[in-house]
Amino acid sequence: MTEFPDAKIYLVDDDAGVREALAWLLRTRRLVSDGFDSAEAFLAGAAVAQREPEVPCCVLLDVRMPGMSGLALFERLRVLPWYAAMPVIFLSGHADVPTAVDAVKRGAFDFCEKPFSDNALVDRVEQALRQSAGELAQRAVQRGLQQRLASLTERERDVMNLVVAGLPNKLVADQLQISVRTVEVHRSRVFDKMGVKSAVELANLLRSA
Repeated sequence: MTEFPDAKIYLVDDDAGVREALAWLLRTRRLVSDGFDSAEAFLAGAAVAQREPEVPCCVLLDVRMPGMSGLALFERLRVLPWYAAMPVIFLSGHADVPTAVDAVKRGAFDFCEKPFSDNALVDRVEQALRQSAGELAQRAVQRGLQQRLASLTERERDVMNLVVAGLPNKLVADQLQISVRTVEVHRSRVFDKMGVKSAVELANLLRSA
């Protein structure tokens, strides 16, 4: 049983035989794949090329292909806001190794030289999926935090900022020209909406925003 039952691996290679072999190899680890015979087909048909992935994923990408090269596709992908959630592993021939190494320096997850070791390749795929899963989880946390911040009223934000700055309720009240009791009410609502129990916990949460 794989630890990534919902994961998706995208195979982008113009060689149908390579795609079929990779798909079979991945199935032996119960990993689901989707094949594309060109970079253009991937951009047109893969959902992750248009929006953030919903499940862990990675891209196995051939360096040399007719039309748009694997390297050109990589340059398109690495500027996407969710790129870290869809790691790219290059599949390179011996002559392409320097190019693949350079791509790794610019953010590709790794490269595997053809002919590659089956176990080594799938191990790297699973490591890439772990990165993808971690990134997706972090992005979900950030979205949740932004939603909680958006739920605050303008006054609650004012109170929150001063509380996080370390001001006691009396000084918050003085700065905002409201009563201490009103500060206490807003402070309590801020803590409830943000899911925290103390000013220290709130400050730590906001640092990750």
